Amino acid sequence: MEELESKKIIALMSGTSCDSIDAGLCEVMPDLSCRLISGINYKYPEHIRAKIFQLFSGNASVKDVCLMNFAVGRCFADACKALISEFGKPDFISSHGQTIYHYPFDEKIDNISLKSTLQIGESSVIAQETGCTVISNFREADISAGGQGAPLVCFADEKWFKGKNAAVQNIGGIANVTVVSKGHDTFGFDTGPGNMIIDYCMNKFYGKPYDQDGKIALAGNVCESWLDCLMQDEYYYKNPPKTTGREYFTPLYIENALKFAPENPEDIIATVTALTAKTIASAYERFIYPDIDIEEVIIGGGGAYNPAIMKFLRAYLPKHINLKTHEDYGISNNFKEVMAFAVLGYCTYYNIPNNLPACTGAKNRVVLGKVTNC
Repeated sequence: MEELESKKIIALMSGTSCDSIDAGLCEVMPDLSCRLISGINYKYPEHIRAKIFQLFSGNASVKDVCLMNFAVGRCFADACKALISEFGKPDFISSHGQTIYHYPFDEKIDNISLKSTLQIGESSVIAQETGCTVISNFREADISAGGQGAPLVCFADEKWFKGKNAAVQNIGGIANVTVVSKGHDTFGFDTGPGNMIIDYCMNKFYGKPYDQDGKIALAGNVCESWLDCLMQDEYYYKNPPKTTGREYFTPLYIENALKFAPENPEDIIATVTALTAKTIASAYERFIYPDIDIEEVIIGGGGAYNPAIMKFLRAYLPKHINLKTHEDYGISNNFKEVMAFAVLGYCTYYNIPNNLPACTGAKNRVVLGKVTNC
């Protein structure tokens, strides 16, 4: 086996919120520790972002998917170029891509499984535009091995936080948790919506992309009866491993939920913000506490910057559990997933298996990712 060396990697991530391309120049060491050298949030051009949301909604043709695969690849390449212009070329690029559909279900046609996932942002375009080798398409190998293709960040969480009894909670568009402990194998799953429903409601009622500093939620009152209704969704009761996304929490899903909402928009934002926190806390009660005595919850992702989410989490979590953020451990809340995909790319480069079957449900360990040379 080739001797491991430290590598400088530009990692790329665009999540379910699609607010920007997160690009980070990272240095990954042989022990899989990761240092963020510089990170940027590269905004999608307005019309490209609108087209991506058309793909999300299903209001798009096969032609649109084809065109956007290459257009998003060019946007990812532009994000890389912004870092390359300042720091020079990395050893390679690790790109998660932009998920436009994720279908982790065991449905079959003619006894052929339809379990699948699709990330766009053509790696060949990124490679040609930057002159760098690109590692991409991480989810497919896990699904091919019988897994759900998510969550993948658990692999990095285990390397970074092993030895603790902790829930490592990411709150992006979707919220997902990795559970690390001293006496139990690492496992993880998606707890439910993160910022997705909040952002939708902020756009609908206030014409804003998100609730900055949680101000609207903190000004409103939680409608407990509506919150109890929202908490009855069957996804929250389903046993892990499990994963979800925009395909489940669709605009139609949210609009149907809003039929029973309170009249005051501030109360709506307060309640859907509380939903994010309460689904996390209830997931812990159902699936973590019976087996593991959690000592701390470590929050990352955009939700870590929302004081309303943090306030509700503190209220819903048991008092003895410490609530921290990734920043407390020297890991960027904003670029944590970027750093994780730098680690995943590093393992692909060295042919090291980088999925965790206890998190994804795969039958075996596999090497995730495909390599595109420039």
